[in-house]
Amino acid sequence: MKRSQRLEPVVKVAENREQQAAKALGEAQAALQQAQQRLAELKTYREEYVQRFHSDGATGMSAVQMGDYRLFLSKLSRAIEQQAELVEQAAARLEQQRQQWFDQRGKVKMLGNVVSRFQADERRSVERREQREQDERSQGRPSATKHTS
Repeated sequence: MKRSQRLEPVVKVAENREQQAAKALGEAQAALQQAQQRLAELKTYREEYVQRFHSDGATGMSAVQMGDYRLFLSKLSRAIEQQAELVEQAAARLEQQRQQWFDQRGKVKMLGNVVSRFQADERRSVERREQREQDERSQGRPSATKHTS
């Protein structure tokens, strides 16, 4: 078996790992986008709530209602902070997955280069052997690779 052929299983394993890393990268990208979307929704909701309060409720609001409003706004702000942390975590996971994919891709390329080099060596070896056989035939000598009984 040729050296290039012996590396085929290793190349396939590396390619599978690269595909898995690419899938994980896609999933991390989707998770980040979802977290960013949720953060944007929370911020929009808070802005709308504040605007509604200023336009509708500031004038005839009791102290209890004002306290409830502030409490709700505080909870909403905490939810936004927590979601912002989730966005940061998702961005960090995405970068980690990107690096893992990049590493796997590099391994596949490196193995591909090694296989290509082995194949080129194998082709040159075959070409040298064929040239040697042709030279021997043209000089009338029997080929070293032929066996006569």
